[in-house]
Amino acid sequence: MIIGIGTDLCDIRRIENSIEKFGDRFKTKIFTKRERDYCEPKSGNAAYYAKRFAAKEAVAKALAGARTGSLSWQDVEVLNDPSGRPSVVLHRGALKRLNARLPEGHSGEIHLSLTDDWPYAQAFAILEARKSD
Repeated sequence: MIIGIGTDLCDIRRIENSIEKFGDRFKTKIFTKRERDYCEPKSGNAAYYAKRFAAKEAVAKALAGARTGSLSWQDVEVLNDPSGRPSVVLHRGALKRLNARLPEGHSGEIHLSLTDDWPYAQAFAILEARKSD
């Protein structure tokens, strides 16, 4: 069953400007080492960073409840499998929030879709609760 949906639209130029202005300080505050390792070698890597930024926002919205606060940027990690399909790994506060949202006897899965079309990057996240065996 679907227990959360989130979406976000990010202006790639905004991420480019932040990278130009703050450099590694911005990148290390927002993105995990594995995310930076994935994005850095890419040509036009601001679009890759922007998609991850949008994904973190979309996942936070999918995990949010009526009284939840903000999450650390580092608590939501966006990775890609060898085929390029994006996935989410939750850490610390985000993982606790997921577990609090799940009905008893269920496990959680986050489905993530990313896209970009200059100058925008978009992410869509669906939080699914699956009955545990």
